[in-house]
Amino acid sequence: MEEYKVLNRASEYAIKYLDQLPGKRVFPNKESLKELESLSIPLPISPTPPEEVLEILNDVGSINTVASNGARYFGFVLGGTLPAALAANWLAAAWDQNATFKVSSPVSAQLEKIAGNWLLDLLQLPAQSAVGFVTGTTMANFCGVLAARHNIYKRKGWNSKTKGINGAPPIRVVVGEEIHASMLRALIFAGFGSENLVRVPTDDEGRIIAEKMPALDESTLVCVQAGNVNTGSIDPVKEVCLVAKEKGAWVHVDGAFGLWARVSPVKSQLAEGCELADSWAIDLHKWLNVPYDSGLIICKDPKILPEALSVSAAYLPDSVEPDPYFYTPEFSRRARAIDTWAALFSLGQKGVIDLIERCCVLAELVAKNLKAAGFQILNTVSLNQVLVTFGDAEMTNRIIKKIQEDGTCWCGGTVWKGITAMRISVSSWMTTEEDIQKCSSLIIKIANAEISGN
Repeated sequence: MEEYKVLNRASEYAIKYLDQLPGKRVFPNKESLKELESLSIPLPISPTPPEEVLEILNDVGSINTVASNGARYFGFVLGGTLPAALAANWLAAAWDQNATFKVSSPVSAQLEKIAGNWLLDLLQLPAQSAVGFVTGTTMANFCGVLAARHNIYKRKGWNSKTKGINGAPPIRVVVGEEIHASMLRALIFAGFGSENLVRVPTDDEGRIIAEKMPALDESTLVCVQAGNVNTGSIDPVKEVCLVAKEKGAWVHVDGAFGLWARVSPVKSQLAEGCELADSWAIDLHKWLNVPYDSGLIICKDPKILPEALSVSAAYLPDSVEPDPYFYTPEFSRRARAIDTWAALFSLGQKGVIDLIERCCVLAELVAKNLKAAGFQILNTVSLNQVLVTFGDAEMTNRIIKKIQEDGTCWCGGTVWKGITAMRISVSSWMTTEEDIQKCSSLIIKIANAEISGN
């Protein structure tokens, strides 16, 4: 069809962009960013040819992207996108499937089921668990909290879906002091105010100190973390779960990226006991390297998640098995599981293991290089996170800014246990040892120049 010839042009632009990605600045410079202002025009009165729209988007947009899908982006634990997952994403977009029901997209529903089973197997989580494909970890955490809340209320004889939460039995929420903002947002969205959380002290790596857990009971929701966003450390989930199970408490694992340790024979012991929890949240973009938006909520009891999330209406189709919308907060949504299915199929078990282990090895390498250059590494590099400080806060922030302005790589700043640091997150399938050596040399050069005043 004549109307869709613009897709050929889109393919040309996209492939050219990806071909140029290895040599692209990781963050756009000030001059190119000024060109974004050219897009600030009133909405045109008359139609514009699709080819012209795409040309403007490519000319102004492509130079102003952040190369977070490239090999040298180390900020915010962002992976890239695998070729098979990207291609599947394009095809799925052309299919334009609504993943709400099996009847609205049989192919999406089937691939969700298959990819969900593959992920449960890879992560060594209970095979009967319910799986929902959501936008990311925040929504996955939110769903896990809703499932926990529903189940605790149900045990207390309270139906929050009909009665709401006003006047409901109290639920105590226990979290670590290093709770991630994603988990905190999920709890706030679910009605648990931040001031009402019971916070457990953490150790030097940000892990909950199990001995300092409060007494638990069947009215308690415990949120643990697999993968501290600064250090990569994982809470002592097994110890927490064993106590929680004895007392009837619900345990939810915020496993945004750290839960992937379970696929690696080398790293799996770090996440031992996670299978004992009741629900898990994981981000598929961060370390599986699929396109945005892709997250996963997993619930051990396959009945509780749909009980907490599903509704009925006259126009909704009847089904013998639960429809995909039973496991997510949305009705209409893109068929995001197609990307995940393609990524898993293309990698296979060995490929997923290699991706995780390779990123960990490269993180250890950059830490080794920076430490050898005389800079302080603040964490034990157990996964893919590295924390380095270059001195006081002013000096460290100045060096981070210089590194970001250079454009060779991008690392973000953080504050860890009162110390200002730079955080390096190795999460992309594209990153090689050559990239790490190149970036290490640059970081060392810039840091030494700033410290010496040259």
